[in-house]
Amino acid sequence: MQNQSPIGIFDSGFGGLSVARAVRALLPGEDICYAADCGYAPWGDRSDEYINRRVDRIVNFLLAQNVKALVIACNTATAVTAKRLRETWPFPIIGIEPAVMPAEKETRSRKVGVLATTKTLSSGKYHLLCERTADDLTIINCPCPGLMDCVEAGEMNTPKTLALLRHYIDPLTAEGVDTLVLGCTHYPFLSEAILRVAGPNVSLIDPAPAVAKQLKRRLYETGLLNNRKAGGTEAFYATDANPAREKVLRTLWGPEADLQSIPSDD
Repeated sequence: MQNQSPIGIFDSGFGGLSVARAVRALLPGEDICYAADCGYAPWGDRSDEYINRRVDRIVNFLLAQNVKALVIACNTATAVTAKRLRETWPFPIIGIEPAVMPAEKETRSRKVGVLATTKTLSSGKYHLLCERTADDLTIINCPCPGLMDCVEAGEMNTPKTLALLRHYIDPLTAEGVDTLVLGCTHYPFLSEAILRVAGPNVSLIDPAPAVAKQLKRRLYETGLLNNRKAGGTEAFYATDANPAREKVLRTLWGPEADLQSIPSDD
């Protein structure tokens, strides 16, 4: 493993591209290998056993690509697998969690809404995170089944997506929430639609830039940081890759992106 090796980034689908985008902005000289488990998504409402099995499959694929670090670009997978993965592998493993602490600093009304998957919101890791906040902060958890699917289908501003967002967000703003935590990596791609529903006085908190900064710190500490100032490449892989999914990838990343297949393990 050398500092020229790629960074592995993975998610249950294409939501983790929001993290990959932040990594690319901060580390323009690094090569990125992105893996999406589209054929077995979503993970957010599945058992720990299922999530662990799928994460191991994707991690093993990335290790075969000789990655030097892993970014778990999924709140659910971080909550379920990060501790185990760090105990198993010696290289940097960066997770992601709902940005509750930054939201606490941002809110004026002292009411914060957390948009996330059911699994993330029920995890012990998330509960411990919330316990560290001030007593006067009200956190309203909002599980959002269906929003990930909108992004995976490339439907960021359709009537169906907006209706689903109103269903989740209107009760939060009615309670006086002025800050929304995007607790799933798919949700930053819905930022424009979320603000249309929530209104201009609501702030959105995306943890992706903080994840990129932590990755850079860990690469530097371990001597794995690539010092190139530009020229980083990207390779994109998915289970059940097909032209429709490649079209969504290009919508989210750019027209130059090509989608390759992760071999089936069935």
